[in-house]
Amino acid sequence: MKHGFPILYQRRDRRRKDWHFADTNLDSGNTGFFMHKAKCVLAGFTAMMALAFLPSVASAAQCSNTSAGFDTWVEDFKAEAAGRGISPAVLNKAFANVTYNKATIRADRGQKSFKLSLDQFMQKRGGQTIISRGKKMKAQNAALFNSIENRYGVPAGPIIAIWGMETGFGGFLGKEHTLSAVSTLSFDCRRSDYFTNQLYAALTLVQRGDLSPDARGAAHGEIGQTQFLPANVLKFGVDGDGNGHVDMVRSKADALASTANFLRGHGWSAGAGYQPGEANFGAIQGWNAASVYQQAIAIIGAEIDGG
Repeated sequence: MKHGFPILYQRRDRRRKDWHFADTNLDSGNTGFFMHKAKCVLAGFTAMMALAFLPSVASAAQCSNTSAGFDTWVEDFKAEAAGRGISPAVLNKAFANVTYNKATIRADRGQKSFKLSLDQFMQKRGGQTIISRGKKMKAQNAALFNSIENRYGVPAGPIIAIWGMETGFGGFLGKEHTLSAVSTLSFDCRRSDYFTNQLYAALTLVQRGDLSPDARGAAHGEIGQTQFLPANVLKFGVDGDGNGHVDMVRSKADALASTANFLRGHGWSAGAGYQPGEANFGAIQGWNAASVYQQAIAIIGAEIDGG
């Protein structure tokens, strides 16, 4: 779809269960039966009022299924985001070049399911090329991969497989303006709440200096060399090169260490196998919902680790 490699359609589905911010963080709020009843009623009323006045996770700005009203939505959203702790200066910088992204909408509407066999998928994705290049990448970056395995328990093979399949080892990260893509999907009514969370995550990354306002990536706002959505960068992103930032775009150390951390966060157990039926295959399944993609990671990874 967007890597210079053939189609990848289900990336949005693969990690959705891990992309949430907490929807709410409210805590649910004796002398005699009637005093107890009165307190319960009062507590219930207080909780209802708190919910009424608590800003929802979803944007209060009006969504739309067309581009009409996007500029007004941006201004409304900026006002809302400023009230939730995003610096006005950051907002002005982040939205300076944001536009309604028609390519993102086309990609979102055109998502399909995998219909290839495993052999067809491996051929279409260039599996043998990824294996060949991946072995060289492992040798060239041996110290980095050893460090990652020591820290996260994940060997080089599956990480390199993901790196190769997602972006051709960082060769093509996507061409869509990231903040425009995520803003467009937040504005679009189809999955507005979900992508509003992603937009807040992206703005948080901009505010802390981990994402350039001019960054470009995949059509749904995936970031960097292994294509994380913004909320997953916040949850699993790590500073692999020790410079104080999580730069998924320019730092392969950050991107690869974050990928290992993602797998560990999905149950990876150091030293266990990762082929279908083995303990760590479940962590690979957390990466992508398509079974052929999961099997490809396992096959390519084993070839790289075995070679």
